[in-house]
Amino acid sequence: MSYAYLFKYIIIGDTGVGKSCLLLQFTDKRFQPVHDLTIGVEFGARMITIDGKQVKLQIWDTAGQESFRSITRSYYRGAAGALLVYDITRRDTFNHLTTWLEDAKQHSNSNMVIMLIGNKSDLDARRDVKYEEGEQFAKEHGLIFMETSAKTAHNVEDAFISTAKEIYEKIQQGIFDITNEASGIKIGPQHTPLGGNPGAGSAAPGGGCC
Repeated sequence: MSYAYLFKYIIIGDTGVGKSCLLLQFTDKRFQPVHDLTIGVEFGARMITIDGKQVKLQIWDTAGQESFRSITRSYYRGAAGALLVYDITRRDTFNHLTTWLEDAKQHSNSNMVIMLIGNKSDLDARRDVKYEEGEQFAKEHGLIFMETSAKTAHNVEDAFISTAKEIYEKIQQGIFDITNEASGIKIGPQHTPLGGNPGAGSAAPGGGCC
């Protein structure tokens, strides 16, 4: 299926926070309670629609273990969007966000859109990180914030799609250089000059994540 744009995404965060489960829920609409640890990087893709245009999200799910950090770093380059995930029932995964964010900012495109995700919202009874804490962290670092549940699918669509909307808006504003694939954005065969011209028309946000 042809598309107007392809957005590349990367999912980052500590091991066991549900990164692979979020990807599976978004691409396959299913939950896998037992998931092997990601070794290196896994991949998923899905087509969404933003402002009447087909956008393909190409999503790279990275391993959270420290031993794979160097592999993960190589995937930051050329990503237009990142989902930074922590587990609301494990404070250590929240405490490590600063390190992940520093890594992302050091190795990625400065325009990359980052969505902070507090996953496992279905386990509210075991919550160890308040919603307001996630919200405050996102505010301080200029991130979008959402709590999700890969198990119940709560906010999973919104997380990926809100990130894509933000990327699309940046394209319309001319912030992303879409002629350079290092931006994490690829112009597809369906693309029309009017749709991609940063000065053409106004952006109607709507869509998905890469």
